[in-house]
Amino acid sequence: MQPIPILNISIDPYRRQALLGELKEGVVFTPNVDHLIKLQNDLAFYEAYQQAAYRLCDSRIILQLSRLTTHPIPEQLAGSDIFPAFCQHHASNPGIRIFLLGGTETGVDLATQKLNQQASYTQVVGRYSPPFGFESDVEETQAILSRIRQSGANVLAVGVGAPKQEIWIATHRAALEAVGVKLFFAIGKTIDFIAGETQRAPRWIQQLNLEWLYRFFQEPCRLFRRYFIEGPPFFLLFIRQMRGTYQNPWS
Repeated sequence: MQPIPILNISIDPYRRQALLGELKEGVVFTPNVDHLIKLQNDLAFYEAYQQAAYRLCDSRIILQLSRLTTHPIPEQLAGSDIFPAFCQHHASNPGIRIFLLGGTETGVDLATQKLNQQASYTQVVGRYSPPFGFESDVEETQAILSRIRQSGANVLAVGVGAPKQEIWIATHRAALEAVGVKLFFAIGKTIDFIAGETQRAPRWIQQLNLEWLYRFFQEPCRLFRRYFIEGPPFFLLFIRQMRGTYQNPWS
C-alpha cells in the first residue's frame, strides 16, 4: 500500500478488517486536523510521529479532502473506533493483555469493566488515571512504568490527549518494549467514550462530517480555540499542497 501524503506526514490507506488482522506490534497514531496543525509547529510531536508504524485517518474532513488527490484515503479509521474494534477482535485471545492509561479514575475503571465483560478472559490487566502534569514528573513516570511492567500487559493504550500522549509513548517506548509491551495506541478520548462518560456523535452526524460540531457543543470552552482559531489554517496549507507550494517546516 502506498502511504498518502497529507502536509508533512503520510497516512496509511488501510481498511478496517485488513488492519485488525495485521496489528501485532508497533505504534498506532490517528492523525486529524488538530494533529496536522500541531505538526507544523511542534518539533517533539513531529519527531514522535516518525516512530508510528501505523498512521490512520481519524478525520472525515481529511478523508473527503484526500479525494482531491491522486491516491484518496479509502476509509476513516478513528482511534475511538479502531481501539474498541481491536479489543473485540481479540475478545477470545488471551495473548492480548492491555493496560489503559488515561481518563478519569471513574472512567478508566468503567472502561476496564466493560472491555473485560465483552471478552472471554481478563483482557485489560491494568489501568491508571494519571494526575495532571504527570509527563513532567520523573517519579510519577517511573511509578507508571512500574505499574505497566507489573501488570504483564503487552498492549498499551494511552488516552491523555495530543500531543502529550504521542510524545509520552515515543519517549518511553524503548523502556516499555524492554518489559514486553509490543503494541502502542494513542487513543485520545476513547477511554471516556467506552466508559460512557462522553457520548460520541450519532452515526448520521458522523456521516455528515459534523462530529466535530457535536464535540464542540459538548466541550465549547475547551474546543473553541482548536476548531475556530487553530483549525482553519489547515485548509490553506492543504491548498498549498495541491498547488505544489507546501513545504515541510522540519525538512
